[in-house]
Amino acid sequence: MVSPIHETYLARTSKSAAAHAQAQQVMPGGTSRQAGYWAPYPLTIGRGEGVHLWDIDGHRYLDLINNYTSMVHGHAYPAIVEAAGQCIRRGTGWPAGNEAQCRLAAQLVDRVPAAEQIRFTNSGTEAGALALTIARVVTGRRKLLMARYGYHGSLPEFETGSSGHEGPVTRLARFDNLEDFEAVLDAHGDEIAAVFLEPVLGSGGVRPASKEFLLGVKKAAQKAGALFVLDEVLSFRFATGGCQADIGLAPDLTMFGKLIGGGFPVGAVGGSRELLKIFDPADMKIFHTGTFNANPVTMTAGEISVRELTGPRISAMTELCEILKNELTQAAAAHGLPLSINHYGSCLNLYFSESVPESSIVREDQQTIGLFHLAALNHGLFLAPRGMIAVSTVTTHEHIAQAVELAGLAMQDVAAEIG
Repeated sequence: MVSPIHETYLARTSKSAAAHAQAQQVMPGGTSRQAGYWAPYPLTIGRGEGVHLWDIDGHRYLDLINNYTSMVHGHAYPAIVEAAGQCIRRGTGWPAGNEAQCRLAAQLVDRVPAAEQIRFTNSGTEAGALALTIARVVTGRRKLLMARYGYHGSLPEFETGSSGHEGPVTRLARFDNLEDFEAVLDAHGDEIAAVFLEPVLGSGGVRPASKEFLLGVKKAAQKAGALFVLDEVLSFRFATGGCQADIGLAPDLTMFGKLIGGGFPVGAVGGSRELLKIFDPADMKIFHTGTFNANPVTMTAGEISVRELTGPRISAMTELCEILKNELTQAAAAHGLPLSINHYGSCLNLYFSESVPESSIVREDQQTIGLFHLAALNHGLFLAPRGMIAVSTVTTHEHIAQAVELAGLAMQDVAAEIG
């Protein structure tokens, strides 16, 4: 039987259903991005502006995920649209330098002292691949160590760890458990080229690590002769200098992505001059290139995105998320639903259970979160299928109040359906 929530979704999204059916004919599963899929089919979005999205059936949604944190200034941010538009009219790429890449690199170097130089890529996945290549060349080793259920992109070496399994070159340890990481490094340190860590698990459920854990893992990695790589692809939105600035942590390499592209594909690796000299054509150890690496459009948009992500705006987003967390908790209680929330900075992750799991991958509330996601969409609220939320700098107190109202309606539908 089709549930009432599913029936409503099917009835109001017929054009998205047709678009997905057409997409399935030319793309496996009808998508090239798994995080953009949910059953019975994803919406097809026609446009976005500010805090809103519109699907091709004409429905408007309050966006609370902002392309999985990358649209930190919301959709079609005027300053970015204007600058990127001017850049496009001048040309979108050439196999030579452009001034915008220097300006964006300078911003990142200024904000992140451990990153004395920057190497750009086209995605966070590419940044992870490049960081691993650097570590392998520098150390002469092949393997990596990462947190179980961590996420560093779609490279096979990282994908196994993201799913919670070790692979031929991938060792795992429990997130925020220093003893576990130390034990793996004591036993296998001479095989490991790099330790990769997120300061806050993103796809793992917005779980922050302690300062003591991160500093301890860096020390253990150095003792083992491995590089320590901090993945700030998502967490760079939490402070002007990323989480490492708040912690007082200086990683060997830093991964960047998402917001530093201003809404365009981007990735980057930052590190010391000594480490990154392996790219210097005068004594090159790694040949690294890419047709669209540091293209002027992305660099121009990213320059504005980073420049306008200020300390006060970061604090304002954090405050809004705190309010949202508290009011969603009250709404769930009013409808008799258990709700636990992970919260860090401008991001949340919802779990319709009495406690938060180790990861969003191993949760007990799959049915409930799936129903809530569709019910939220039915009421015009757009968030990640796994319950992740990320606000933007253009989100206001009024938007948060509206989000709580819409989420309450969705919770009411879920409570009625599950009895």
